Amino acid sequence: MIAGAVLIAFVPVAALLTITPGTDTMLVLRTAGLGGARPAALAALGIALGCMVWGLAVALGLGALLVASPIAFDWLRMAGAAYLAWLGAGLIVRPHHPGRALAETSATAFRRGLLTNLLNPKVGVFYLTLLPQFLPRGQVDPAAGLMLAGVQVALTLVWFALLIGFARSLAPLITSPAFTRIIDRVCGAVFIGFGLKLALAKA
Repeated sequence: MIAGAVLIAFVPVAALLTITPGTDTMLVLRTAGLGGARPAALAALGIALGCMVWGLAVALGLGALLVASPIAFDWLRMAGAAYLAWLGAGLIVRPHHPGRALAETSATAFRRGLLTNLLNPKVGVFYLTLLPQFLPRGQVDPAAGLMLAGVQVALTLVWFALLIGFARSLAPLITSPAFTRIIDRVCGAVFIGFGLKLALAKA
């Protein structure tokens, strides 16, 4: 079990890291602004599930195996980079048009959120770096590690709910076809940039 003092120390650190902008933030904001609250919520849930999978892997000691194996890390890193580049290129080449039905169903939004995290080994490294600092030294406690990951995921979902509300409040201002195309192309360029950053990352 996790002591109350540990949780009190963990929450501010996890909250600060949660609100740091990244691919997850961009994905949720873009989906909420152009697709609606439901697809954005499903994207957020996909991201949360991906985080929990990584948190469980780290809690079970599997994250250390990934870091210890440069080949496995590199394969996953390149797969994640390729996925982000493909996602970004798709937004640039075929941006959303408000006059046609949004091709991104809730399932598509969920899958995007999930894959964005599962194919990013830096998320595993993040948990591998953060969680052990709040666990008893020399002890393997999967339940405690998973609980801390769950707290971070809960904070993430609260943050995403705020982002979705903010993005939806701006939706009436971004309904013109020209503006939505600009948003998607900017988001696409950002996703490609994140993909390049991930491709150059090291364990």
